Amino acid sequence: MSTQQDLRERRRQRLRFQLRRKAGGRPRLSVFRSGKNIYAQVIDDAVGRTLAAASSLDKDIRSDDATGANREAASAVGKLVAQRALAAGVTQVVFDRGSYLYHGRVKALAEAAREGGLSF
Repeated sequence: MSTQQDLRERRRQRLRFQLRRKAGGRPRLSVFRSGKNIYAQVIDDAVGRTLAAASSLDKDIRSDDATGANREAASAVGKLVAQRALAAGVTQVVFDRGSYLYHGRVKALAEAAREGGLSF
């Protein structure tokens, strides 16, 4: 019997395989969601290098009374990672949602990144 962690890993690997086929040399916008924060990275898999990164822990986003576990924080992270990616010369990416559903915080981050100028 598979555990929940095994199933999550299988979903992540299945999605990553599909992205590799469709990427066409574009960098990958990877999302990690924890219970308290959300993180995003633009990764160039050809060289294995992170081009831009942002999280709800960044000083530009974080305030004393706000949490990183809501849609507003995810939107702010999406805008910030898009801004940093554009500064690094990246305009087109593929969206790697990992094993998470495209819903809630993950969807808010993706939509904010699109508004920020990234296309995927």
